[in-house]
Amino acid sequence: MRNISVEELKKILLAEGEPAFRAKQISEWLWMKSARTFDEMSNLSKGLREKLKERFTINAVSIHQSQYSSDKTIKNTFRLADGNIIEGVLIPAPDRMTACVSSQVGCSLTCKFCATGYMERKRNLEPGEIYDQVVLIDRQSRENYGMPLSNIVYMGMGEPLLNYANVLKSIEYITSEGGLNMAAKRITVSTAGIAKMIRKLGDDKVKFNLALSLHAANDLKRNEIMPINEQNSLKALAEALKYYFIKTRNPVTYEYIIFDDFNDGIQDAMELAKFCKHLPCKVNIIEYNPISFASFQNAEEDKTEAFAAYLRKQGIITNVRRSRGKDIDAACGQLAIKEKD
Repeated sequence: MRNISVEELKKILLAEGEPAFRAKQISEWLWMKSARTFDEMSNLSKGLREKLKERFTINAVSIHQSQYSSDKTIKNTFRLADGNIIEGVLIPAPDRMTACVSSQVGCSLTCKFCATGYMERKRNLEPGEIYDQVVLIDRQSRENYGMPLSNIVYMGMGEPLLNYANVLKSIEYITSEGGLNMAAKRITVSTAGIAKMIRKLGDDKVKFNLALSLHAANDLKRNEIMPINEQNSLKALAEALKYYFIKTRNPVTYEYIIFDDFNDGIQDAMELAKFCKHLPCKVNIIEYNPISFASFQNAEEDKTEAFAAYLRKQGIITNVRRSRGKDIDAACGQLAIKEKD
């Protein structure tokens, strides 16, 4: 049902002898009121609701399980209509409530430090399945902390730019007046770095924020931990990002997971500072969360602070992000489906 446009729905309804304005009402139920069943659509006749049930399905996503961290982070496993499972996280802070949502079932990129990268990519998520994660996490935020969602990050399972059309359609539903009406500037899409798709974001003049999971500003090191870099070198990414900035005027965030004795030295900081000169940006240095599949460890705190201090001396806005939800495997790089039921 949610993959049908309002115009297509009008034609279907007219053929059934229903007035065309019902299409707008149905769309409002689906995207403004987040209806999960046709029975909720109370301003439609019972007869029309029965017709819709016979012909369409909404395929709503449901929460399968929720885990609560000692730091108040909540990790959810969501069950899709076809039985597949994905994960999403509510990250509370005093000044914001952030939903981290998935864009694919699994991932095909095989980043060596990320639990999701060791999973098989089964399929892309539909726009409605991404939208549902936001709605369910927003409800969870209101119920548990008395606050609505303020931010959304596409940093869960999957590579958003390999599900480009559906990700952008989901953001349209989340930001439009006929949807959840959230500001695009409160949404961040994170990519491992696909140069041609970053250029496409520029061509589409997107309003949301872009983050690049960089993790090394040296091709040899980046190739080692992120095989995607072999086809999307740092030079290619820098050119694509400059093009994106020219088209959108949006600064970029570089996400930099800092690993012990791998990318935590001053030489690494110098390489990163040089990469940052290409366009307005900021850097988020992220604490690494070890996973059973890999041998990486988080950098020592003094090296992390020295790394950040070097970047700041170069005039680069730099934040050190502490992990949230580590005790429930909800932190950055830890999302992976362990249960089989």
